Amino acid sequence: MGPDTGAGAGTRAEAVVYEDTGAYQDGNALAGPLSEVFGVDVTRAAVRCTACGLAGPLPRLRVYTHAPGAVARCPRCEHVVLRLVLGNGTAWLDLRGTVGLRVPLA
Repeated sequence: MGPDTGAGAGTRAEAVVYEDTGAYQDGNALAGPLSEVFGVDVTRAAVRCTACGLAGPLPRLRVYTHAPGAVARCPRCEHVVLRLVLGNGTAWLDLRGTVGLRVPLA
């Protein structure tokens, strides 16, 4: 049977399957861009994934930069923890995938 075309078509949510191609960097790839935003060294920061609860240092995240910005995923469950786009003197930072970002100041 083909895709739904009748009444109610498009009302079901479709699952998006993420395929890890192995083409990622560790969280240290975020050091420069996030330092521009926060003004501190964020490689010592800790994050906790909202999906699986894994907590650890930001450099453990898997960072994908094949888009106009960076997407950081949890190394355990691959949930998106952080999104960052820099451009035109503006930073867009989405931290919905982390419970918190703990940054030591000293």
